[in-house]
Amino acid sequence: MFTPRVTRRQMLLAGGAGALLPTAALGATFREITWDDLIPPGVPYSEIIGEGEIDEQNDTWDPIFDENGIKLNAELDGASVKLPGYMIPLDTGAVGVTSFVLVPYVGACIHVPPPPPNQLVFVTTETPWPAQDLWDAIWVSGRLSAKLQSTELAEIGYEIRAERIAIYEW
Repeated sequence: MFTPRVTRRQMLLAGGAGALLPTAALGATFREITWDDLIPPGVPYSEIIGEGEIDEQNDTWDPIFDENGIKLNAELDGASVKLPGYMIPLDTGAVGVTSFVLVPYVGACIHVPPPPPNQLVFVTTETPWPAQDLWDAIWVSGRLSAKLQSTELAEIGYEIRAERIAIYEW
């Protein structure tokens, strides 16, 4: 009976290649989530409980939400996700948008009160999104970070450094 002989070098090379495979596979796989997933399990959608402030210069209203608005789903912190939504541009250059707020519905933060912080995602991208596609629904894929932050537009509960942005197709 013949038994194949494996050298130490072959074992090291095979082990090194095997160690790289899971990392490459994880980088390419995004878990598709919905906006409801951003609210921790068992927590109801946040309610507006106070008048808030009117920003007359920007013609926006910043309402006061109950404590559920800032409760984030810690289970998603660090997850590679794919989330659909609409873009509210923050940084736009000659080649397109490099940072924006991803919102769950058209007009959020512009013509109506912003959603609660746990329904807003701050997105940055190295590859600018073309300015002519601002009103299209999009998919954003990347690693999600659960952390509250303030922008000139609203309080935001999540952040994604986009690895991929694509038009949302029905």
